[in-house]
Parts: sequence; C-alpha cells; structure tokens
Amino acid sequence: MVKSNARRGVVAASGVVGLSLVLAACGGSDDEGGGGTTDAADVDCTPFEKYTEEYGDLEGTEVTIYSTITPPEDQTHIESYVGFEECTGVDVVYESSDEFEAQLQVRIQGGNPPDIAYLPQPGLLRTIVQDTGAPVPAPPGVEANVDKYFSPDWKQYGTVDGTFYAAPLGSNVKSFVWYSPTAFESNGYEVPETWDDMMALSDQIVQDGGVPWCQGIASGDATGWPATDFIEDIVLRTAGPEVYDQWYRHEIPFNDPRIVDAVNQAGEILKNPDYVNGGFGDVSSIATTDVNQAGLPILEEQCYLHRAASFYAPNWPEGTEIAEDGDVFAFYLPSINPEHGNPVLGAGEFTVAFDDRPEVMAFQEYVSSAEWANTKAELGGWVSANNGVDLANYQDPISRLSAELLQDKEAVFRFDASDLMPGDVGAGSFWTGMVDWITGASTEEVLTQIEDNWPE
Repeated sequence: MVKSNARRGVVAASGVVGLSLVLAACGGSDDEGGGGTTDAADVDCTPFEKYTEEYGDLEGTEVTIYSTITPPEDQTHIESYVGFEECTGVDVVYESSDEFEAQLQVRIQGGNPPDIAYLPQPGLLRTIVQDTGAPVPAPPGVEANVDKYFSPDWKQYGTVDGTFYAAPLGSNVKSFVWYSPTAFESNGYEVPETWDDMMALSDQIVQDGGVPWCQGIASGDATGWPATDFIEDIVLRTAGPEVYDQWYRHEIPFNDPRIVDAVNQAGEILKNPDYVNGGFGDVSSIATTDVNQAGLPILEEQCYLHRAASFYAPNWPEGTEIAEDGDVFAFYLPSINPEHGNPVLGAGEFTVAFDDRPEVMAFQEYVSSAEWANTKAELGGWVSANNGVDLANYQDPISRLSAELLQDKEAVFRFDASDLMPGDVGAGSFWTGMVDWITGASTEEVLTQIEDNWPE
C-alpha cells in the first residue's frame, strides 16, 4: 500500500441521485453492485438537466480523468459516472496509475495533461500551480458546491495563492485505533474514552500477560509513512491545531520543542518494549513489518490495539466481521489536551482541471455535488467530507463512523501534514527519519536532520 494510493476515501440532503439511478443505468441491482447496460431511457435524467442548461449541448464530447485510484477500487468510480454519461452525452474516460505523481507532471510538461486529475496531496496541487500554471481555476458551480457542502478547511486545501482550483472528492479518517470487540469482551476490556484510559488499558494488557500494540511501517519505497501519521495525530492532540499548521508550513522549525514532546509521547507507545510489537517481535520489528499485515495479530489476540486509518478495512481477511460487536472494529484515537478539542486527522483527493471546455466544467461540478457523493456512497467502500451525504447511504459501519467524525461540527479536522509539506520532506526525510527513530535514533537527532533537510 503506497501512501498516496491509500488515501481513499469517506455525509444529509433530500432529492439526491441514489444508487438506484446508477444501477438502472448499469442494469444491475443493489446486491449485484452494477454490471450490464441499459438504454438512456431507463435513467431518470431530471437531476442532470441543470448541466446541459448551464453548459449547453454536451452530446458526443469526452472528458478524460487521471487518478491514483487503481483497480479494483476504481470500479465504483467508473460506475458512479454512468448517469452523468447517459443523460449528458459526455463520455468519461477513466485512467489510473501507480506512478501518478511522476507521470502527471510528465504529461503536463509534454503539453498532454488529462482534462481532470484527482490529486491526493494539496502540496502537489500547489507545486503544479506554481511550477506550471497549467491548472484551470474552478468554475462558479464547483465553488458554490464546495461552499455549501464542505467546511472552509477543505476549500482552503484546494486553494493556491488565493485562487480556488480543486474541490474535495473522497476523504478518509486516520484517527482510529482498531481492536477486536470479541476479544475485549472475553477479557473484560472496555473501549477507552480518554488518552489516560487508553494507556491504562495498555498497562492492564501487559499485566495480563499480553502485548497491547502491534504496528508496522514497511511500505516499499514509502516505508515510514504510517509513523508520520501517528506523530501528526499526537501533534494535533498535544500542541494543538495552530501549532500543527505552523509546523507543516515551516513557520516553526521541524524540531520545535513542542514537536519533540509530541514525538516522545508517541514513543511511549511505539518505542515501549512492553507495548510492542505483538505478533512480530521487538520495537525494531515495526520498521520491517508490512503496513498491510500489521494489524492482523489482533485476530489471534497476539495484540489488541492497532492505530490505522479507515482505509485499513480491506486488509482484514475475507469473512472477518467488521462491526461494533464483530471480529474487529475501530474507536476514535482519544484526545489528550481538552483545550484542543477532538482532533481528526485525515486525507483525501481533489479534482483539478486542466481545460475549461464546457463538458470538463460540467463534470467537475457534478463530482463536487451532493448528488454524486450520495451515489458514490451507496456504491460502498468510500467516504466523503461532503456534508450533503445521508449517513444512511454508507454501506459499512467504518465508513459511517468516519463520516460522522467528518461531519461533527465540534471536531477539529486537519489534513495529513506530510502531504502538505514539500515532497523532499513529507515524502522523503520525514519517512526515512521515522525508520531511523524506530530503529534507535533519538527524537532530537531525527527531527534536527529533517529540519536541516527542509528545502530553501
């Protein structure tokens, strides 16, 4: 699982276009999840009339999409466009790649960008805007949807130097700890509501002869990224969102004392030989444990707690019941300092256009709408920060739980900091620094090395 490809997604309105529209277009049923074809006459095109009224006759046009969302996760995206295609006459051509970041820039430089790209990092949007000037500012209909259905933070992530370019698409929540409800019940453990409760639970598991935590940060060329998520979650909880923002913007040094304190607090779990690494080995084994396999010892009670995002769900073996009373579920990583509220760390994709043809603007507006987000939610395996999505449309409990956190007006949401930092740091020295830290380097040494690596 490469980090940029893992950030897939994850909200309440009437008159939305539901899954029934897509399935009618595909000739499927709720159980079948699509497949087949049907005539345009089988689709209720009323919700799509506004696009042809606003953008004109779109019949016979084409929009190309380029994305990090690869098979099989791309299938529900493709299915979600069927109603738009049938009713507007636009052919949506979807392409994805594991080498998206590099190839997108090659295509831009070669004068052959896609019509729309789904960017997994706001930092990449800023780089492309500032280095190439190729992205097209979002049209008024897209901006109106974002103002209506998303929080100002999300709009900010799609804005560069005061110009709004990119609407949010899918989202995910990273502030989760996975556990086994059945194992908790059999051992008399309760889901912790505070950080102190969670640490006390960890101590209790040790006293009972168990190993509380299992973690893994090995991810090929992206090894180290899961530890950056852990650190970011704790910076939000100890230093607060304002310091978090100053940190990723480099308005304070990477080795600021408040960041040192947060990393050391993470070390109370990740570098505690009594707490880790259940099912795998000692502390250093975290660096070589594959991120996709890291939580699986929970099923054998070799560990009991695994901090991972909502998108960890597909890694559980087939047949695993993911539910509040099932084999596995997740709870919100508790806050630490009440002054900082209930921080939620997450990520997502953004739609940026490289052409202002009417069909491109129409499609970009559609995927920023509540209508599309509800359709996509009903197809399953996806979450959005779009607050126009009916929570009942989410097909699994983790997606619903994620959406509830994203919709919570009391929650303090922040985007993954490493995705907002320059690539040399956020996808470079921060990742490798976490490997050094896990395998024995001191907090001060690692953070100073990362600070020294920050580009001028």
